[in-house]
Amino acid sequence: MKPRILYLATADARGHLMRAQLLVHALRKVGAHVEVLTTSDQGQRFLQSFGIDSEVLSPHYAVQFDSGQNMLRKATNSNVAHYVFRPGRMLRDIIRLRRKLHDVDLLINDSFHPALLFMGTLPGWRRKVVHVYGASLKVALINNFEGMWPRVFGQIFGWIVGRQIDAARSCIEHDFAYDIDDTAAPALFRLPTPVALADVQSTPHRDGAAVYLNPHFSDPRLAEALDAGIADAGLSAHLVGEGYTHLRGWLGVDPNWASRAARAQLIVSAPGMAALSIARIYQRPIILVLTDQPEQATNAARAARLGLVHRVVTWRGDTADFRLQVAHAAAELTLTPMFDPDGSAGNACAQARIDAWVSRLLTL
Repeated sequence: MKPRILYLATADARGHLMRAQLLVHALRKVGAHVEVLTTSDQGQRFLQSFGIDSEVLSPHYAVQFDSGQNMLRKATNSNVAHYVFRPGRMLRDIIRLRRKLHDVDLLINDSFHPALLFMGTLPGWRRKVVHVYGASLKVALINNFEGMWPRVFGQIFGWIVGRQIDAARSCIEHDFAYDIDDTAAPALFRLPTPVALADVQSTPHRDGAAVYLNPHFSDPRLAEALDAGIADAGLSAHLVGEGYTHLRGWLGVDPNWASRAARAQLIVSAPGMAALSIARIYQRPIILVLTDQPEQATNAARAARLGLVHRVVTWRGDTADFRLQVAHAAAELTLTPMFDPDGSAGNACAQARIDAWVSRLLTL
């Protein structure tokens, strides 16, 4: 009998959706039946560009950001509270998920959707729920509760969420720097973040910089200063960002971006798990566009400790300053020797990561 899996990928940024499309394709390739849910119409369209059809669960739950990808904490906490406590939001999603749960063997929660955090604590449902999350995201989530006022409320909510995570059948915690661990217990697997394989045969063009900015970036001044700074360093740029499709030279979505990044002289992105994983696997230097996003700030700090070749630039609303930061960072990183120039060695590592994920999920 084919394994039956329901995969819920939240549409915040695009890392969850990228991971979902990689794993759904890989699971289907080995015979699993996988149905996909996401949390916005934009996320649904993003998945469609990678050949994945999905349903939108509901659009009410989402982390809130400004146009420079700085997290809006009060707005996020308000949004989550309205989702959890208003009738017709989380309760309606739970009822819908409950119907689907009867027909599947495994329900993957990527990452921390409140409805599945709750369902993962209840008898009968909990044996099917698997939480997938980045190591830094869990830390950021708990720390966000600790910053609430009154403090006792934050402590209570943090404790509840921690208990909800631990109550599910299993958790898969991932990180761009983790190694594949074959000794982990099924209650908690630690795996390296999955990475797309580079199509080295049909991507002959080599870019100077492969740029990806998630949809939370929408300030046109940032995009224009970034593009100008790369040009000042004498580099061409492949520009991808859903928030900038109205600007000349920018694509909204590029299913082949990983292939372009694997062959580029350098990568430019916010320090999300996916971008850092591509930089690590394909041995490319990376410019990290750092914003007030707790999870990504943790990732950037870890990249520095691990010796990943990178530079950090920060948008403060000053276009001339940001352009200069980018130009200096790009010029310095182009001096880095290029290893694995066609990405073939990185592909072997990327395939091993995907195989490890498929193996663990089928074991569950």
